[in-house]
Amino acid sequence: MQRLAAFKYELMPTGGQQRDMRRFAGSCRFVFNKALALQKARYEQGQKKLGYAGLCKLLTEWRGGLETPWLKDAPVHPLQQTLKDLERAYGNFFAQRASFPRFKKKGQHDSLRYPDPKQFKLDEGNGRIFLPKLGWMRLRLSRPVLGKPCNATVSPSGGKWFVSIQTEREVEQPVPQATSAVGIDMGIARFATFSDGNSLAPLASFKTHEQRLKRAQQAMSRKTQFSSNWKKAKAKVQRLHTRIAHCRKDYLHKATTTISQNHAMVCIEDLQVRNMSQSAAGTADAPGKNVRAKSGLNQAILDQGWFEFRRQLEYKLAWNGGMLVAVPPHNTSRTCPCCGHVSKDNRKTQAQFKCVACGHEDNADVVGAINVLARGHRVLACGEDVSHARPARAKCAASVKQEPAEVSQAEA
Repeated sequence: MQRLAAFKYELMPTGGQQRDMRRFAGSCRFVFNKALALQKARYEQGQKKLGYAGLCKLLTEWRGGLETPWLKDAPVHPLQQTLKDLERAYGNFFAQRASFPRFKKKGQHDSLRYPDPKQFKLDEGNGRIFLPKLGWMRLRLSRPVLGKPCNATVSPSGGKWFVSIQTEREVEQPVPQATSAVGIDMGIARFATFSDGNSLAPLASFKTHEQRLKRAQQAMSRKTQFSSNWKKAKAKVQRLHTRIAHCRKDYLHKATTTISQNHAMVCIEDLQVRNMSQSAAGTADAPGKNVRAKSGLNQAILDQGWFEFRRQLEYKLAWNGGMLVAVPPHNTSRTCPCCGHVSKDNRKTQAQFKCVACGHEDNADVVGAINVLARGHRVLACGEDVSHARPARAKCAASVKQEPAEVSQAEA
């Protein structure tokens, strides 16, 4: 099987190279915004959207025009890749996979990508990389690059510059070493609760650094905007945000690696994090209720990194030969795993579950994880639609018992 992987390294550029990278990233941002403004203007005038080829012709005119001659200084391939990114953004919008493309702001997600491996050279022996119009640049080669390089993306983060090299290589089809299956219930008080009773405590990276970040932001607000002291204060805020993100990513990588190595099948809830973390402020005509409490809940949800947890778990399980099964999350913590009774009265508190029908008691998160695992088995074994899930254990067990009978009759 073919495996795509990215290897990210810190660059150690000179002062001139840093200035050039900032200029080149700004040129890519300018081209993206100019092309997006042109597309919006054509739409308002009733004209068709220009394709990638048409935008490339305009890019040639912009690079040779009198208004933007500085675009010649930037390498052309990252500028063309920016137009491809805009074309992909439009495609995602029309396919209803994303919102309408937005203009890029300076200092947010700045990057430049070299899409062809012929455009850069990696010298692992000497720990350096060659990039067009930047020259040779040293990098911290913390681990070897595995596979054939496909593209390289240069981006800043926390005052430093990094290069991410995507590679592809052929590997043997992995065979899972583990044989167990587990269900996972995501939460706030517990980051992840497993169907076997174990759990992971939340890291709460943002909450840990919240006071330091608050003080840094207050100090920044007292400075004159765009002054030297304001820029220093802004850099401090950015470093804190980078630290928070790195702590969260490190925690998620360690957790997902352990889970993917110890389990062949993992069942999780198909949570719509964007919908769950929407603001409850409402509008001026119809203001929301419990806005402050909902704001705190949204902050706690986003601090957990549920989507990133699922993303990492999916590809790591595939690399280890396992599989990830996502099931609908409704009533997972209100369904009794013994008798199958569904009621909101089964869970009167956040942590305690007590079935009003049979009296079964357990932790509510553990019950949710058990039901998630049962739904995963039903989806995998029977292809059952669990969009309006029935009692987790009783009816699922009945459907699984009927399956061997049907197979034996067919064989007979």
